[in-house]
Amino acid sequence: MALARTDRFRDLGRMGMLLAFAVCVLTTGCSGKRYLEQRSAPWDPLTQPLRLLSRRGPQPTERTINLLRRYDLVEARKNDLPFVLEKLQQELVHEPALEKIYALAELSYIGAKQARRQGDRERAKQLYAVAVSHAYAFLFDDWPEFVQKRNVYDPQFRFACDLYNQALEGSLRLVDEEQPLLPGQTITTRIGEQEYRVKIELQGPWHNDDVERLEFVSDYSLKDGLSNRHHSFGLGVPMIAIRRPHDGESPAEQYYPSGISFAVTAFLRVHEHANDNDVVCILELIDTVATREVRVANRTVPLESDLTIPLAYFLDTPEFNEQTNTGTLGLLNPNRTEKARGIYMVEPYQSNKIPVVLVHGLWSSPITWMEMFNDLRNFPEIRENYQFWFYLYPTGQTYWLSAAQMRDDLLKLQRDLDPTRSNQSLQSMVLVGHSMGGLVCKLQAIESGDDFWNLVSDQPFRDLNASDEAREKLKQLLFFKPNSAVRRVVTIGTPHRGSNLANQYTRWIGRRVIRLPAMFVKDNERIVRANPGMFRNTELLTVTTSLDSLSPESRVTSVVLNARRAAWIKYHNVIGVAGNGPLTYTDGDEQGDGVVSFASARLPNTTSELVVRSDHLSVHQAPRTILEVRRILLDHLNEMHIAASSDERRQIR
Repeated sequence: MALARTDRFRDLGRMGMLLAFAVCVLTTGCSGKRYLEQRSAPWDPLTQPLRLLSRRGPQPTERTINLLRRYDLVEARKNDLPFVLEKLQQELVHEPALEKIYALAELSYIGAKQARRQGDRERAKQLYAVAVSHAYAFLFDDWPEFVQKRNVYDPQFRFACDLYNQALEGSLRLVDEEQPLLPGQTITTRIGEQEYRVKIELQGPWHNDDVERLEFVSDYSLKDGLSNRHHSFGLGVPMIAIRRPHDGESPAEQYYPSGISFAVTAFLRVHEHANDNDVVCILELIDTVATREVRVANRTVPLESDLTIPLAYFLDTPEFNEQTNTGTLGLLNPNRTEKARGIYMVEPYQSNKIPVVLVHGLWSSPITWMEMFNDLRNFPEIRENYQFWFYLYPTGQTYWLSAAQMRDDLLKLQRDLDPTRSNQSLQSMVLVGHSMGGLVCKLQAIESGDDFWNLVSDQPFRDLNASDEAREKLKQLLFFKPNSAVRRVVTIGTPHRGSNLANQYTRWIGRRVIRLPAMFVKDNERIVRANPGMFRNTELLTVTTSLDSLSPESRVTSVVLNARRAAWIKYHNVIGVAGNGPLTYTDGDEQGDGVVSFASARLPNTTSELVVRSDHLSVHQAPRTILEVRRILLDHLNEMHIAASSDERRQIR
C-alpha cells in the first residue's frame, strides 16, 4: 500500500512539474533553441592552404612558388602582381600547361582577396573573374594535352575546384551588394574592356517568383538541434533561397509554411562568347534536392551542396516558429492552435514522389521530426522517390478527435492535388507517427464498424436526436473507413495499450489545465442533453483530454488495438527501451522508454518490429530508428515498382 502511494505521488509530481513548466513557457513566451549561428567570417576551405589570415597576407602554395621560381617571378609577385599575371599569361599562350593555368587562378584569387581587403571592389571583381575563368579552364578545357594530363587524384585538382567555388562566391558577393541576385535576371558588368552578361536561371521544381533573396551557406554554422550536417563536395556555391508567397500559386502551395527556404547551388558556365569584348555566362541556381550533379564538357560533375544549413535557416525563422512550433499551446489550449492545424510541405509538391506523412506526439510539433527528415533526405534513393509532409494537430484533445481531423485534412489534400485519384504516388502514402501520433496514424488505417459508437451508447445511431450538422460531425468521429491512399503505417514509441503515466491523478491535473476545443465540447453537450438516457458514457464526448485518452483504463484503447485493419496496409513498429538492460524482452516485462512500457509498445501482427535503445522523447530521432524507417521506405518503393511493372504487363496482354 505504501509502495503504491509512493508511485502515485511520484507520477503526480512528475506530471505536475511538467504541466507547471508548460504554463511557465506559455505565459512567459520563452523561445526555443536556435539551429544556426552566424560566422564571424565566411568559411573558406582555402584559408589554410593559402594562409589567408596570416600576418604576411595570403601566400601561394609551394607548387605555385616553384613555378614562379622557374620563370624568375618570385620577387615580382610581392611587388607587382599584374606584371606576374601578364607574364604567366604570355607563357601560357607560348606553351600551354595545366600548372600555368592553375597558378593564374590561384594568384588571381589571392590578389582578389587582397584588393577586397583594401576596399578596391573593381579590382577584386576583375581578379575574381580571372580566377573563376582559369579554374574553369583547368577543370574543363578540352585541349587534347590537358585532357591527357588532367589528374583527378592530384591534390591540385581539388584546390582548383575550391578556387572555382571561392572565386565564384567572392564575385557573387560583390554583385549581390550592388544588385540582388534573383533568377530570371540578366546582370551586366564590365571588367576591364570586356562586358560580362550573366543570365541567372533557376533549375528544379521551384520557379523564379518563389525566390525573395539568396543567402550564402558559408556565412552560417550549425549551433543546436540537428546532429548531422549533410554537405557534399563538388563544384558550385551552396546557397539558401528564401521563398516568398506570390500570385498565381498552384493548389499545393497552400500547404507551404511561412518563411520556407530551400537549398540551391550556384554554378557558372563560362562558355558563350557573343563577340571579342562581350562574354555571356549562365549562372545556374540548381535545386540540390532535385539533383546533385551537372553535365559539363560531356562529363557528369558533382555539385558542392548543403541540405542542412538551409533547413536550419528555415527552422530559425520567426514566421515558421509562430505558425508551427505550438507544442505547449497545443497541449494546454487546443482551441487556440486550431488554425495552425493541418498538413505542411517544406518542399515543392512533386506528383512523381511518394508522400511520407510524419505525425508528432503529445506536447510536440513538426519540429520534432527534423532530425529524421534531415538524415533521410540525404540518402539519394529516398530523396529522389519520396516527399516528406508534416501533420500538425493540437495535442491537448483526444487522439481520436485528432485522427478524425486528419482524415478530413488528408481527403481535402487529395481533392486539391489529385481529384480523380489517378496519381499512383499519391495513392501509395506512408504514415509515420511518434508516441500519440502513432495512434492518430493507426486510426487512418482501421475500420470503425459500430465499435466506437457502442462505447458510448447501446442504442442505434439512427435514433440520435440532433441537427444534421451535429449528427454529421459525430458520425465522422465515430464511424470511419481506412484511407485507401495509405499503404504503410509506422508507429514509434506508441502506447498501443496506454501509458501508466496517464493515471487518475495526472488525468485529474490535465482536466484542470487543458482547455478542450470549445465548439467540440458545446456541440456534444447539446447532443447529450437532447438525448437523455441514450449515452452510457458521456465523458468520451464532453470531458476527455489527450491524457484521458492515453490511459490504460480507457475503453477506447482495446477497441483501437483490436479494430479491423485494412488488408492493403502494412504495419511496422519501433519500440524504445531506456537504460542498460538487454534488448530482448517478453510480453510481461515492464521496462520501456520511460513513458511507454515495453508491453504497451508491442503491436501484434506487424510486418516488422524493432527494439531501439532510446528514451521516449528521442526514440524517433535515434540513428537506428532512422535507418529502420529508411529500410521500410526502400521496401515500400520496391513493392510499388513491382506492382507498377505487373500493371504494365497486364496492360500489354
